[in-house]
Amino acid sequence: MFCVTDISPLHAHLFLSLTARLLADDLAEKKLSSEEEEARRVAEMGKPVLGAHAKLEVIIEESYEFKNTVDKLIKKTNLALVVGTNSWREQFMEAITVSAGDEDEDDSGEERLPSCFDYVMHFLTVFWKVLFACVPPTDYWNGWACFATSIVIIGLLTAVIGDLASHFGCTIGLKDSVTAVVFVALGTSVPDTFASKVAAVQDMYADASIGNVTGSNAVNVFLGIGIAWSVAAIYWHMQGRAFEVPAGSLAFSVTLFTIFAFLAVSVLLYRRRPHIGGELGGSRGHRVLTSLFFLSLWFLYILFSSLEAYCHIQGF
Repeated sequence: MFCVTDISPLHAHLFLSLTARLLADDLAEKKLSSEEEEARRVAEMGKPVLGAHAKLEVIIEESYEFKNTVDKLIKKTNLALVVGTNSWREQFMEAITVSAGDEDEDDSGEERLPSCFDYVMHFLTVFWKVLFACVPPTDYWNGWACFATSIVIIGLLTAVIGDLASHFGCTIGLKDSVTAVVFVALGTSVPDTFASKVAAVQDMYADASIGNVTGSNAVNVFLGIGIAWSVAAIYWHMQGRAFEVPAGSLAFSVTLFTIFAFLAVSVLLYRRRPHIGGELGGSRGHRVLTSLFFLSLWFLYILFSSLEAYCHIQGF
């Protein structure tokens, strides 16, 4: 299909008539006028012709920069979507193998060798790596075996850590409530903090990072306290006795935490304004001020809880 513009009516008539004549068999025997010759030349401009280059060779070269970028994206996607292993052998091999840190590839795309810090961290954590390698792989029973075993191991470790924290507080002369809010809560919240940091970096929004903290605390409260108290209540009911838990400073701690949580949520809502940049974004000044404010809330919570525990201030 072709289009011809800017021609006179005469040329258009000659062009149409010549196009019809080209389809006739006796066209070559007729002598064309100059106008018909020009119209024929214009008509033949739309015909496909074989040029000087009859063949085309396409060479596709691999782009290492694009390949490295795609490999990193695929690796992050696989880590986000598929977490787990296929066999115990794979788990134990990963547990006893020294691997590089999070940034296991340098700028050139090659895998980075483990550094001295990686070897030191592997030596300090190899016991825990081998211990958790005993958890069934995620392929068994559609992941339910891994889930149930992990819950049992977490419960056992929580009991051990609770007893160790109680003995530590008794050794240095701290009450159990102070030891719980200072050391136990700090030890259990630091992993959640790093997990939230990773989620904030890898996710476009702050939903995953903030949801990780709130979800973790919800599991701790609803399951950690609810299941333990339910088991104790059922046991003492079967023994014919009532299960009683002294409130202690629980009301004061919950009230204090609620006030600080309200302040923290208010700050997050205020940071949603466009000139700041979001809950976890914005300029360096806003991020530093928000971090210092949240740290100050944590210090104030520890301070007031400790003062109430030692009767320096009156609780509820």
